[in-house]
Amino acid sequence: MQNNERLTLTISEFAEATGCSRNLAFRLARQNKLPVEVIFIGEKRMCVSRRAVEALLSGKCQKENG
Repeated sequence: MQNNERLTLTISEFAEATGCSRNLAFRLARQNKLPVEVIFIGEKRMCVSRRAVEALLSGKCQKENG
C-alpha cells in the first residue's frame, strides 16, 4: 500500500470498481448484503475495506454468513 492510498472505499467507489450501479450498491450496503463487510460509521456513513474488495475481485475471498 502506498502512503497516500486509503484503506477504505466509499460505496460509490465500490460500485465503480465492481461495475454495479450506485443505487444498487447503496441499497445492498444499507441491508448489509454486499459481498464484502460493510463498515458503518455512525448512522449514515458506510464504507468497505479496499483489501476486501481487491480480494473479492481477484476471486480469493467471500463474505462469511453469520
